[in-house]
Amino acid sequence: MFTALLVPALLLGGMGLLFGLGLGFAAIKFRVDTDPRLSLIREALPGANCGGCGYAGCEAFAEAALKGEAKPNGCPVGGEASAKRIGEILGVSVEVPERRRAFIRCVGCESKSTFRYDYFGLYDCNAVMQLAGGGSKSCAYGCLGVGSCRAACQFDAISMVDGIAVVDPEKCTACGMCVKACPKHLIRMVPYKNKIHVACHSEDNGRDVRKNCKVGCIGCRLCEKACAYDAVHVKNNYASVDYAKCTQCGACVAKCPSKCIII
Repeated sequence: MFTALLVPALLLGGMGLLFGLGLGFAAIKFRVDTDPRLSLIREALPGANCGGCGYAGCEAFAEAALKGEAKPNGCPVGGEASAKRIGEILGVSVEVPERRRAFIRCVGCESKSTFRYDYFGLYDCNAVMQLAGGGSKSCAYGCLGVGSCRAACQFDAISMVDGIAVVDPEKCTACGMCVKACPKHLIRMVPYKNKIHVACHSEDNGRDVRKNCKVGCIGCRLCEKACAYDAVHVKNNYASVDYAKCTQCGACVAKCPSKCIII
């Protein structure tokens, strides 16, 4: 009886030992050495996995940076701190990126815009875009106000105020996810240090703009004429600011009759 139990136990034990030895050999034979710098780069990243760097997440970006396929300053969320740390790990000099923030090119809130009809439905801008006229707002270029950009923001930097998206510049990490989420293409990344922006990008003529919105750009060119630094130009019926030339003197803000150039 004892022998009958002992033999199977020895066989199972022997097989376990052989399998263990085999696995141990395979682990040594097929071992892939990991560069210790990879974990250091991962630690230098914020761990947001937002995709703002153009890669699937922080792990993918860290691997790309280690291989030289991604620049050390490629993480917009980590900003200056991450860029400098990754540069130190890789032993390369790094140009610190200028801090940027998202800006909504529309201030046509519910109280200052006209609407063709009332909308009741999904709180998704892409869904609204499928409706007649691309949404209920009369201005085809205006913010739809249902918050797809807010839903896309992982950093709670966007809120909806009076039916329009508003960015908190202090919370914005410039990850760019809101830019991708907006079907109207009215969100752009701007230099954080620049405070003067044109909050309209309607290409309609001035008469139609006035019908649709009280704060839309009418292309009057008064801002262009008021700027002594050639930093404001009107093209496609709306004004835009050249941030490289803008001194933030505020002359264009004071001159704008529609009050769509804001600080």
